[in-house]
Amino acid sequence: MPELPEVETTKTSLLPLLNQKVISVQVRESRLRWPIPENITQLQGQKLLNLTRRSKYILAEFESATMLWHLGMSGSFRLCDHNTELRKHDHLIIQFEDAELRYHDPRRFGCILWLDDANQTKLIDTLGPEPLSDEFNAIYLADKLKNKQVGTKVAIMDNHIVVGVGNIYATESLFNLGIHPAQPASSLSFEQVEQLVIEIKRILKIAIDLGGSTLRDYSNAMGENGYFQQTLLAYGRAGEMCVNCETTLENIKLGQRASVFCPQCQALKRVKNEVKIPKKTATRTISKSGAKK
Repeated sequence: MPELPEVETTKTSLLPLLNQKVISVQVRESRLRWPIPENITQLQGQKLLNLTRRSKYILAEFESATMLWHLGMSGSFRLCDHNTELRKHDHLIIQFEDAELRYHDPRRFGCILWLDDANQTKLIDTLGPEPLSDEFNAIYLADKLKNKQVGTKVAIMDNHIVVGVGNIYATESLFNLGIHPAQPASSLSFEQVEQLVIEIKRILKIAIDLGGSTLRDYSNAMGENGYFQQTLLAYGRAGEMCVNCETTLENIKLGQRASVFCPQCQALKRVKNEVKIPKKTATRTISKSGAKK
């Protein structure tokens, strides 16, 4: 599944469409995770004014309304010439002035929706802060984890706590810090939480700079692959030797996800250290957005 760096890279690759007018819209298959709206043809004649990302959603702002695009498990956008041969799973074609945008999705778990319905806004209204924002900081995360008995990896992949920290990037962050993925989130020290925030931000920034991870068939809208997968130290390497201590990497399932770790470098700590916010900051309140007051 495309994660935050892949979605951010896709959004960036679509920026050439800004201020271009939609010439035509063709729906070849409407049955995605939710049906493509029948009135999507109203995009014809409208200009694309802005493209932003919220979690793994791309928000496409047109003159009269905003659309919410999600790549699901196997979705991708491709910019191409009108004469380019269509592929079997090209479900939506939006012809702009200078290029044709095609949505391709073999498993059809993605979504193309209007963002003017209460049911759709709920998809983003309950999300936690962006991991690269100032709102995602050690004080905020310590407050969220202090009562969490689930594994740390499960907690940081919870979109209500922080968005976009997917399996690849959670695995790499925890490996680099020597934290077992099943370590109860509430048992982390404040210093560990501080380092976790720093490492998540670092890993995601590197992944975005490298164009995301191409593990199967991911590519951005220009058909370019990502290269972060070439730097992976733990994800997908179960059964191989740890780069640090040469212990064989193991794999467990957490939250229905494979979680690779080093049993030596990431030994599961049995002593509970409860997450505690330092006294000098404990009196500060934290808003729902994560901002300190």
